Amino acid sequence: MAETHAPVPSVVGPVVLATGGTGGHVFPAEALAGELEARGLPFALVTDSRGRQWQGALAHRPIHYIHSASPTGSLRRRLAAVFSLALGLFDAWRVLGRIGPSAVVGFGGYASVPTLIAARLRRLPAMLHEQNAVLGKANRLVLGGAARVATSFTRTQYVADDDRRAFLVGNPVREQVRALRGSPYRAPGEGRVIDLLVFGGSQGAASFSQVVPEAILSLPAPLRARVRLVQQCRPEDLEHARARYAAAGVVAELAPFFVDLPARLAAAHLVIGRSGASTVAELSAIGRPSILIPYPHAADDHQSANARAFEATGACIVIPHTSFTSAALASYLSALFEAPQRLATMAAAAHAAGRPDAAARLADLVVELIGLPLTPSGAAA
Repeated sequence: MAETHAPVPSVVGPVVLATGGTGGHVFPAEALAGELEARGLPFALVTDSRGRQWQGALAHRPIHYIHSASPTGSLRRRLAAVFSLALGLFDAWRVLGRIGPSAVVGFGGYASVPTLIAARLRRLPAMLHEQNAVLGKANRLVLGGAARVATSFTRTQYVADDDRRAFLVGNPVREQVRALRGSPYRAPGEGRVIDLLVFGGSQGAASFSQVVPEAILSLPAPLRARVRLVQQCRPEDLEHARARYAAAGVVAELAPFFVDLPARLAAAHLVIGRSGASTVAELSAIGRPSILIPYPHAADDHQSANARAFEATGACIVIPHTSFTSAALASYLSALFEAPQRLATMAAAAHAAGRPDAAARLADLVVELIGLPLTPSGAAA
């Protein structure tokens, strides 16, 4: 992509970004917002109350809030959610009428559903972005009204292979992750320190705090002595895990959260984590080998689909949650640490699977959707 872009006609209405409030939906929407801003394309955000957390290019833009809820749980909760979504449709209809968008882009999450339905009713061009290897339930509800479907994996469940609306663009990552794309991977040589990064968020830290210490402590002493560990732990697990590592002489840095996670990911020889869309995208953007344990309660088991798709490239090893034991993990760690060339091969495969231009490709689809011509550099003419 060129650093400068042709000016956009002032008659172009804003591009509406419609999304839920969780990080997996927020990151790609923020990335697209930054790309649109760089191209001089106006945009607006329509979300629910969780949209107050938005940062980056979206932080200084007006946010239009609508009613929303996830129709899960008890019958009473599901009925209440349906009523809230109906109110959200009324909200979205009014918002779209007021701002006059040129297009609507949905990123999933039930907060996006009313806006995408309102766009279809108003006959506005719309497209979807799916971060996972399984089209999410919210995106499936509005798939019929989408003129484009941007995917992040080569194959996406519920998107037909011959669907001409589908375009593989990848899952945009944060700028601080993209900046580390060129960080070289150096496999740990014989007798050298092995940097191991373990993170799993609130959906992974509990079991990781139990299994990972047991696996590391069961490694042969000479191998265990080489491990330098950075691990995310729940606050209630910190002291117990710290004491276990200290007693075994393992150098370990533990914390509930790491603000500099991208840099730590780039410094790692091996990563152990869940397989959410953002995690897989960041591993491939930087190019690091991993052992992935899909979260078993993810909707539609999409984390397993993400992990298996990534594993097919040679970039990772997948351990199903039911098989995630200290013995299994220790076996994989021993095999990988004693075969540094395999780690290097996995890192290269992960890097090859990365799509650092995902945000630019997504913006190109938006430009085409609203009918603006593309210059050779990809900018809107």
